[in-house]
Amino acid sequence: MTDFAQDLSSPAAGRSPSSRFYSTVWRWHFYAGLYVAPFLIMLAVTGLIMLWSATLTGRNGENTAIPQGAAAISVGAQAIAAAAAVPGGAVSTYIAPNAPDHVAGFRVDQGDNSWIVLVDPYTGAVVHKVQRNGGLYDIADKIHGTLLIGTLGDRLIEIAASLGMVLIATGVYLWWPRGSRGFSAALKLDLRGRRRPLWKSLHQTIGAYAAIILVLFLISGLSWTGIWGERYVQAWSTFPAAKWDNVPLSDATHAAMNHGGEKEVPWALEETPMPMSGSEAGTMAMPMGEPITLDSVVATARSLGFEGRMQVNLPAGDSGVWTISRDTMSKDSHDVTNDRTVHIDRYSGKILADVRFADYSLAGKAMAVGIPLHEGDFGWASVAFNTLFCLTVIFIAVSGVVMWWQRRPSGAARLAAPPLPTEVPFSKGAVLVMLAVSFAFPLAGLTLLAVLAADFLVLSRVPFLKRVLN
Repeated sequence: MTDFAQDLSSPAAGRSPSSRFYSTVWRWHFYAGLYVAPFLIMLAVTGLIMLWSATLTGRNGENTAIPQGAAAISVGAQAIAAAAAVPGGAVSTYIAPNAPDHVAGFRVDQGDNSWIVLVDPYTGAVVHKVQRNGGLYDIADKIHGTLLIGTLGDRLIEIAASLGMVLIATGVYLWWPRGSRGFSAALKLDLRGRRRPLWKSLHQTIGAYAAIILVLFLISGLSWTGIWGERYVQAWSTFPAAKWDNVPLSDATHAAMNHGGEKEVPWALEETPMPMSGSEAGTMAMPMGEPITLDSVVATARSLGFEGRMQVNLPAGDSGVWTISRDTMSKDSHDVTNDRTVHIDRYSGKILADVRFADYSLAGKAMAVGIPLHEGDFGWASVAFNTLFCLTVIFIAVSGVVMWWQRRPSGAARLAAPPLPTEVPFSKGAVLVMLAVSFAFPLAGLTLLAVLAADFLVLSRVPFLKRVLN
């Protein structure tokens, strides 16, 4: 490694092709990091806030404890109490308690506003009421997904996550052992150095260990985005509604059950059309002639095997359906193989659709596992792992900034980017990797083309910009 470092410091004309290519990759890594690092820090910080908020109190306070009574009152009576807490409100969702000594939750809609009302299931007393999307978890979630600026924020974050793949690819190349330095040495922290050599060892070694996990987190996050996720992956991975025999379908998709941009519906179902009530389709789920109420639907759900926490969405509109769901990404359970969504006709009480984990496509199953991993929904071990990972991501991003600050000329008004060699050797392998990344993640490809064009056509030809940005 020493000879290679000396080669990098030699005049451009006398440098080997490998060192010139190394400098080029380093420059790509630098520019990608310039954009990506602030986003990685933001995503890690907001991720930690959501992780611990959901773990300690629940997303909407559903972990609030109450004295356990002898028997719960009817869910219908609980719903009436919840609706009464919001003048003019109507219950739209029931969230069953996640433990016998925890509150039940109800989403109550009031015009354009929604409230989460927490009710003691044994007495019907309202324990707490909070406007939906106004809690700490929801604010962090909005920043995490859209930067609070809607579609534009989604696109900026998608670019950052896509360029994160470039950052990882170039980072692995820069870390890769060369010369006499083997893998065993590359995988060990070298704490003997000071200042930049020490920070470089920490940045490279910890980054190498975190790279694979970061790729998985970026992919699971990208799968929710508007371009790569919705149009590039979800479109061909969604659950096919054609599996529901002779069931009338609505123009609305399952994504209509999401609220305010929040992702509450399983990824594999978001683009699947909703079934409609009002036909003779379906299989009998409850006794003929029995009134179809929240209580009877909850009882049917229990008879179908829905245990513990689950969610029941009431019909929306004349053709709407009752929807019973339990999925890990919504904090309903810790076992993705138990994920299940059932739709019931509001008039006949017949089951129109019953979708389980086994029915998902391979990509749908991967996301059903990947999203809870991403969110830390598999218990305390998952929470501890995600906490450590988020702190690691923050450290990698900050250490990159520290190395840049230590490397830049003191007092110089320059960005101090790694120098671009006058002659860049052609590497088929590198070109193939970048083409693969650009094809797989379109916004990364477009951004790379824009940066390369700006670097070649503008930065290298305008003396002032060349002096400041190099």
